[in-house]
Amino acid sequence: MPQPDAPSPDSPSSGSPSTPSVDDARRIDLARAWAAQDPDPETRVELDELVARVQSGDAAASADLADRFDQRLAFGTAGLRGEIAAGPNRMNRVLVSQAAAGLGAFLLERAPGTTPSVVIGYDGRRNSAVFARDSAEILAGAGIRAILLPRLLPTPVLAFAVRHLDVSAGIMVTASHNPPNDNGYKVYLGGPDHGSQIVSPSDAEIAAHIAGVAATTLVTDLPRGEFETAEESLVEAYVHATALEAGYAPPVQPSVVYTAMHGVGWETTARVLSAAGFDAPALVEQQIEPDAAFPTVSFPNPEEPGAMDLAFARAREVGAELIVANDPDADRLAIAIPDAGAADGYRRLTGNEVGLLLGWRAARKAADDTGDGASDGTLACSIVSSPGLEAIAKAYDLDFEATLTGFKWISRAPNLVFGFEEALGYLVNPGTVRDKDGISAAVAFLSLAADLHATGRTVADHLDEFVERFGCHASGQISLRVTDLSRIGAIMSRLRAEPPASVGGIAVDRIEDLSDGFGSLAPSDVLRIILVDGSRIMVRPSGTEPKLKIYLDVVSHEGSVAERRAAASDTLSKLEAGMRELTA
Repeated sequence: MPQPDAPSPDSPSSGSPSTPSVDDARRIDLARAWAAQDPDPETRVELDELVARVQSGDAAASADLADRFDQRLAFGTAGLRGEIAAGPNRMNRVLVSQAAAGLGAFLLERAPGTTPSVVIGYDGRRNSAVFARDSAEILAGAGIRAILLPRLLPTPVLAFAVRHLDVSAGIMVTASHNPPNDNGYKVYLGGPDHGSQIVSPSDAEIAAHIAGVAATTLVTDLPRGEFETAEESLVEAYVHATALEAGYAPPVQPSVVYTAMHGVGWETTARVLSAAGFDAPALVEQQIEPDAAFPTVSFPNPEEPGAMDLAFARAREVGAELIVANDPDADRLAIAIPDAGAADGYRRLTGNEVGLLLGWRAARKAADDTGDGASDGTLACSIVSSPGLEAIAKAYDLDFEATLTGFKWISRAPNLVFGFEEALGYLVNPGTVRDKDGISAAVAFLSLAADLHATGRTVADHLDEFVERFGCHASGQISLRVTDLSRIGAIMSRLRAEPPASVGGIAVDRIEDLSDGFGSLAPSDVLRIILVDGSRIMVRPSGTEPKLKIYLDVVSHEGSVAERRAAASDTLSKLEAGMRELTA
């Protein structure tokens, strides 16, 4: 980091009541240099107070300072994501400004002699708007055409804008469904990348430019310029393109409850539903407006226990036949249906259940579009999502591709007609958005539910029909959250060094280690365990949280629908018990 000539008046003060260690003294110098270039008074004060506590001998403060300054928040294929606070290992205006300058340098190097262009979006999280504006000003100052979306909007609108405006890159400031005090920075590339998120080697090249900026240039010295603001017609174009996913205005519809989970989804979703001819849903009013504090949920993720309790209550109140939920930046979709056996009267479908139903719909549509019953296109999902999508592809003579986790990979599947991942992400309109899109997925699912409703059937009936035709593809997941990240590495190493001969009493057929790549897959820290009965277990560290994630997939083809479900449930229980024992 470049050192300023002297600490600014707002930087951490000197004059310590106790003598800091050599390491603490070094970090205090780094903190002063950081604060001297920080345009945010809040994080400057925060850093000043932290340094004062370190100087007084506070061990916890010393550990906090070390965590903030001994490493840097890594810029990778997921961009940046972390807690909002001061220091290079946190999300703040200094780090974001350096990222914008580094991305600008990458774009200028990538296309010499041209004027690159970048569109920037932001959601309703804390500091999202200021991070987006900083990025726009710094990119413009670097000689790049910078276009800021007109207001806070869902991530899918930004992903759409990259292609619609034919720009060089896109930035979305969001932490999606992370905890309230987090924020993040997603980067998309236009041109030959067709609006998909960055992958290797672009991520490493951008990271190298960011590091170069951080090492040589103070944020206060970065030139800033004038940016453009996108016209409202861009949002209208997204609304129109997304409404077309319904195909036609449904004459009859199930009753629906909608929640935005305190995010930015409702305004755009409302416009899309109206344009597609859907009735207005009943709303979870407490969660419908953007609120960076997320006051009704401790973790704003529809997958988390309790996150949809208010939606369940609203659905009981109005007798809804369907619940639709977006996560805070509306790139994910959750669906819940009535279930008399559930404590709340409703059951949230798993991401695999929704993905398989939408995949089946997409396969039928691909066959219908050809006019002769033949199919053309690719169904794709991540390697940890349900193998049931491959069964659909085979039944409709479509290509199938399993990719590494993340829509940066799924969106790149050739001739893609539909893609999904089990973490509530669905790509239903690859012609307009090359990323998961919780709004277009909601339109697709509501269209499916309306078609079922018109024939007297429910989503639950359709799930039974799926099991009858394709078998019961049941899935489970174990998430081992750790406080010591070394535990994750130790478990992965143990499974590689001592591969199990059986799991839950079911013999292992083979174990595929993806660490050096596998087939067309790039190297990834993933183990794929195939059992003799056709079941599959995937083990990988989470890319965004301190978790080891284990994905269980089984299939049963024998007997009635009920018998298939019972057999699959029994196998899942055995595998879960076996993996918990192996990872204890």
